[in-house]
Amino acid sequence: MTTRSPAYKLAAAMSCSILLIGFAFTAHAQEGTVKPNPALLDPSLAQEKAPETYRVEMETTAGNFAIEVHRDWAPHGADRFYNLVKIGYFNDVAFFRVIKGFMAQAGFNGNPAVSKVWLQSRIPADPVKESNTKGMVTFAMGGSPDTRSAQFFINFGDNSYLDSSGFAPFGKVVEGFDVVKALYSGYGEGAPNGKGPNQGEIFQRGNAYLKADFPKLDYIVKASIVE
Repeated sequence: MTTRSPAYKLAAAMSCSILLIGFAFTAHAQEGTVKPNPALLDPSLAQEKAPETYRVEMETTAGNFAIEVHRDWAPHGADRFYNLVKIGYFNDVAFFRVIKGFMAQAGFNGNPAVSKVWLQSRIPADPVKESNTKGMVTFAMGGSPDTRSAQFFINFGDNSYLDSSGFAPFGKVVEGFDVVKALYSGYGEGAPNGKGPNQGEIFQRGNAYLKADFPKLDYIVKASIVE
């Protein structure tokens, strides 16, 4: 029969303890992992009617700001924005198009698979009741008001000429507008008209493309509904 030394027994006990701690840590980490909302890949699961007014807190890499949304301004836009925020769509989303004196635009999800389903899930047109003036928040569109999906922009100044094209504001920045103005704008207009990100590439490659080729962009870290 082999006799183990006290030092050997101590080392074996310590090794066992380390393994147990490692297993416990792994289990705790798995329990604490937040699963992505299933609506991120299925827009039909995110169709709630928004409150008549609600506030969205935007935590960004440039600082925090708040948007107050009014459903009576643009019901379809307000409902869509509400649902996108609730499911976490805007978390880790870049302000990929920031043009001084004009606007700051965001809305491509970092995961291309998510962008593809949501950017094809369009909402009906809203009548333009408010004007695209300083601080107003509006959905972007691809040529006509019924092509709005998940991209939005914040007006830096008086862009009221957009009103006649059907751009219907649904909210306004009510706190932290200085943060909005500080969003990184050095890349300018997007390619091919400028040196900024190409929207086709963002659509196909998501944040992998943006973070590799445009590392100075600012991001929405987290967007939350303030109850």
